[in-house]
Amino acid sequence: MDRSGLQRVLNWLIDGARTSGTSADMVGAVCEQLVDAGLPLSRFGIFIRTLHPEIFGRNFIWRQGQKVEMGTVDFEILESPEFAKSPLRIVFEQGIEVRGRMDDPDSRRFPFLDDMRAEGVTDYIAVPMPFLDGSIHATSWITQQPGGFSDDDIAVIRMIMAPLARVSEIVSLRRTAEMLLDTYVGNRAGARILGGQIRRGHNDTMQAAIWLSDLRGFTALSDRLPAETVVEILNHYFDCQVTAIRGHGGEVLKFMGDGLLAVFPIDEYIGDTEHVCTRVLEAARESRASVEALAFPVGDVIERFRFGVALHVGNILYGNIGGGNRLDFTCIGPAVNLAARLEKIAGRLGRTVVVSEGFAKVCRHDWRNLGDFPIAGFSKAQRVYGLAEETPVVMA
Repeated sequence: MDRSGLQRVLNWLIDGARTSGTSADMVGAVCEQLVDAGLPLSRFGIFIRTLHPEIFGRNFIWRQGQKVEMGTVDFEILESPEFAKSPLRIVFEQGIEVRGRMDDPDSRRFPFLDDMRAEGVTDYIAVPMPFLDGSIHATSWITQQPGGFSDDDIAVIRMIMAPLARVSEIVSLRRTAEMLLDTYVGNRAGARILGGQIRRGHNDTMQAAIWLSDLRGFTALSDRLPAETVVEILNHYFDCQVTAIRGHGGEVLKFMGDGLLAVFPIDEYIGDTEHVCTRVLEAARESRASVEALAFPVGDVIERFRFGVALHVGNILYGNIGGGNRLDFTCIGPAVNLAARLEKIAGRLGRTVVVSEGFAKVCRHDWRNLGDFPIAGFSKAQRVYGLAEETPVVMA
């Protein structure tokens, strides 16, 4: 082992691995430097658990002579037979090292090592990587060297773990912050918050298409069904919209009971107003089909659902609004107020999709003039349009 080379790796990690651009670059650089220093490493894996509602963890796999592969795993892996018999399960649950020498009959208890044995692997060790918050993450080290890892090799692996854990934790915390912000405020707002726009009054004006929707008959539904069932229904109902909204360039800003507020920014990077509004309408029609197809069994009854969405386009104030140290990243303005009023009109007319005159003018479609309606807070009545192919359904 080249001790000076090993020390360079340690110093590089202690200094924060500054020359690596991405997480994958950092993993690749660590492995290559360790190999150059004499560690007989043929494959390395690092497995980081995440704070995310859908993703259990992320992994980075390095193989000698190849680029680092990145992946994610969802929570279903915890129930899989592969994980139940994986050495990583022991690391995560007990925080101890697990070694599997291919010439040791005891290694047969891990099916994963049978695959490694077929690739000429001679030794495997999974090492816990504890973070300062007490959470346990994992690394795996694999060699094809005859006789496996030596005692000196194992000592080097253990020596590298502390600085590797600190760098990984810093990167993971940043990634966790990004994912949490994406989950709770949306990716556009999250990027702004991470960029430093965290003070009350940090606001920008932007042009956007506005989406405001709600579930028809939600009050009655909440009154006759258990709260837990209502929450489950809402989650399925919102899935019907969020996928379509994000798929067409929108960002969900807020869930308000059964209501949903989303914006579709219009700028030189996204496209012109007509292009964006056309995509918004496509998202609305996809959501309508998904909600109509949603069937939720409650006892012997199959619950079916309808929703309404109002679409408008205009300038909004987008940024931090709140009191004291409790802020919300949201949007306000007359355009948002008009969209909210239009959504109520959609319910009265039994329409799924209604749009403002401004939206109808820029989005080419077969629109039906539904009439002029007085809007509280607006000096003149507003003309409202609906889809020509849509048949109104007035709910009792």
